[in-house]
Amino acid sequence: MTTSTHRRRPRPGHARTSARLTALTAASALALTACSAIGEGDGGTDQADDGEGGGTVVLVTHDSFALSEDVIAAFEERTGLTLETRAPGDGGALVNQLILTKDAPLGDVVYGIDTTFASRAINEGVLEPYTSPEAGEDVQELAVDDEDHLTAIDVGDVCLNIDREWFAEQGVPEPTSLQDLTDPAYRDLLVVTNPATSSPGLAFLLATIAELGEDGWVDYWAALRENGVKVAGGWSDAYYVDFSGPSSEGDRPIALSYASSPPYEVPEGADEAPTAAMLDTCFRQVEYAGVLAGAANPEGARQVIDWLLSPEVQADIPENMYVYPADSTVELPESWELFAPLPPEPLTLDPGVIAENRDAWIDTWTATVLD
Repeated sequence: MTTSTHRRRPRPGHARTSARLTALTAASALALTACSAIGEGDGGTDQADDGEGGGTVVLVTHDSFALSEDVIAAFEERTGLTLETRAPGDGGALVNQLILTKDAPLGDVVYGIDTTFASRAINEGVLEPYTSPEAGEDVQELAVDDEDHLTAIDVGDVCLNIDREWFAEQGVPEPTSLQDLTDPAYRDLLVVTNPATSSPGLAFLLATIAELGEDGWVDYWAALRENGVKVAGGWSDAYYVDFSGPSSEGDRPIALSYASSPPYEVPEGADEAPTAAMLDTCFRQVEYAGVLAGAANPEGARQVIDWLLSPEVQADIPENMYVYPADSTVELPESWELFAPLPPEPLTLDPGVIAENRDAWIDTWTATVLD
């Protein structure tokens, strides 16, 4: 069993690459993962399901998967399963690896396919339908298709964050909308991440498309370029190197991050957060789980999905993976209630539309902003 170490910082795993990987990178990763998945007698996918549950169940996930050890231990004790996790890379690599290995799956169940790649995973046939009895109304509303190939587990809204202390000290009004950022008052103040190399970067690009439409988003990005937007390769660089917030080292007071980031900037005992999310800029990013087609232990895979929807796991998600549980009835940490409100009307796009246009949109963005 492997788990990630809990770190109190804003959504660490979303420096994840989520763009088109080169064939060479994919092939190399495939070779590495194949070595651990086949023929080593480690209780992985070569263990057939005995029809009675139990044995080992392999969860294929991204490298920022983290839940409390006692929550995992309770699952193993209750089910008789041993949970093994395999992370072939960051979130962006996940779907590519599942497609490359669909004839010899890396595991039994996947967690971490997000909104931007959900339709591709379904269309490539790497998932088996499964409707969990634990899926409540909130989870059902976040479904991607009618056959339940994917089950919503958590919600992570990608939003611009602002350093409120910087704006107060400089006497500059805090921006509140996407359009504000093209104003000369905010020249050289914004850092975002590249949608070709960053999951939040792609989400923010989609936010501008959802807000401004096909007729407006390209001109908007051209205006941001003219106004001095900086583009970082990944979330960690944008947030920790370029952002001017308390835990960061940079000089730009507007940075792309998450609605859940501000609580982790609040000093002990403080009643105000030094940073805030611009809730009118947020894009709704959902992470899903699904049973892998050809799983050696499909019954164990279904039990994992039921477990991920359980109140215990849903309550454990915020402070371990820094996203909101899909089940809105779960009580959030007090600091989240105070400093990390969900946007009332997050921007969204249909996953099928994203799948159809993602590559073309990234190419156009690159030509507009970087070339």
